[in-house]
Amino acid sequence: MRNFSSILLIVAVLMSFSSVFVVKEGQRAIVLLFSKVQKDSEDNAVVYGPGLHFKVPFFSQVKQLDARIQTLDGAPDRFVTSEKKDLIVDSFVKWRVNDFSAYYLRARGDKQYAETLLKQKVNNGLRTNFGNRTIKEIVSGERSELMAEALVQASESATELGIEVLDVRVKQINLPNEVSESIFRRMRAERTAVAKEHRSEGQEKAETIRAEVDRRVTVMLADAERNARSVRGEGDATAAKIYADAYNKDAEFFGFVRSLEAYKKTFNNKGDVMVLSPDSEFFDYMKDAKGAN
Repeated sequence: MRNFSSILLIVAVLMSFSSVFVVKEGQRAIVLLFSKVQKDSEDNAVVYGPGLHFKVPFFSQVKQLDARIQTLDGAPDRFVTSEKKDLIVDSFVKWRVNDFSAYYLRARGDKQYAETLLKQKVNNGLRTNFGNRTIKEIVSGERSELMAEALVQASESATELGIEVLDVRVKQINLPNEVSESIFRRMRAERTAVAKEHRSEGQEKAETIRAEVDRRVTVMLADAERNARSVRGEGDATAAKIYADAYNKDAEFFGFVRSLEAYKKTFNNKGDVMVLSPDSEFFDYMKDAKGAN
């Protein structure tokens, strides 16, 4: 009898432990009874929030699912625009589970598997939106509209997975490497052609300016030479007039002064040798000076 009581006690303890389960904060739980999701009277799946709960022992299985907001940030994907141009698009998705029964049945409650399915649905929406637009439309300001449309499409398609899509964002849009290199080569060639054209125009303008400056310099030099000759002629005329006026005032004294200047220039260097006749007119004033003495 005592052994039977002990067995009953052990069975009671085991049933107590097997009928209790705890749901952690940020988690939700569904209960499978005979491999079927437990539902209420309105045929809705029973979802257990954080706390202590009870279930049918031994025959029930608890599946705890993450109820927090998740971020799907996979590798960039290639999309084609309406111009048949490839783009490398890097995007991310914010999502959470809103139908835990559908999430468990369709995605097996596996986050990685669910994100694989969700990624396909989001990419289908993005592919449609990119395919309806040109690169210029995407880059020039329709990105917000594109993301809004992708969010609507992803939300509709993700409903069957029990997932609520909260946001779809395009982080970065790039051209494939081979396309980028081709564009850079074309841009470089265009810039080189423009640079050559500007350089040619600059050289042409430089030659024009240089020719104009040379012309002005030639004209200025000619004017200066003409003015110099005019001034020199006026100076010579003035000097000749001064000499004439001086000669007319005292021709003898003028001749004497000119002779002294000639003597000074002639005998300036002691090494000079002159062969002249003593009766030469060059020595007229010297003869007079000797006779006076």
